[in-house]
Amino acid sequence: MSGGAAAPRYDACMSDAHAPAGPSTQATDGIHRVRVLLYSDDITTRDAVRAAAGRRPARDVEVVSWQECATAEAVVEAMDAGGIDVAVLDGEATPTGGLGLCRQLKNEIFRCPPVLVLTGRPQDAWLAAWSLADDAVPHPLDPIAVAEAIARLARERVAVG
Repeated sequence: MSGGAAAPRYDACMSDAHAPAGPSTQATDGIHRVRVLLYSDDITTRDAVRAAAGRRPARDVEVVSWQECATAEAVVEAMDAGGIDVAVLDGEATPTGGLGLCRQLKNEIFRCPPVLVLTGRPQDAWLAAWSLADDAVPHPLDPIAVAEAIARLARERVAVG
């Protein structure tokens, strides 16, 4: 490269700048505040999930941060680092699908956070069960189903501790 600025480095995992430190909590106001990891190699899928859930997927659940990952390696690194309350994994991601990745995480991480997998179609529910996922939503994504699943898993995570 001559004469120009260096090309920006692509990070496989991006995080919100607004994330508070420490574990998720249920404050005295009854709001479950959670951090969500979102994995897909397709930015439109990540955008659709974030838009569906928003900051408040339910009245009692607030997403305080989104950590977006585009590679399986970035997901494993983020999960190993801790601080994730709910993970959303795209089963249609390439080259590493979220279903196999979910099974790996569930087998390797003690007290693995709950995982929502996005399956290719409703008939793939058996794959979600095989992956040990806590919940599944099929493509095309129904925004209400995505928000409800994230809220349900967030409540479970906070209840367990």
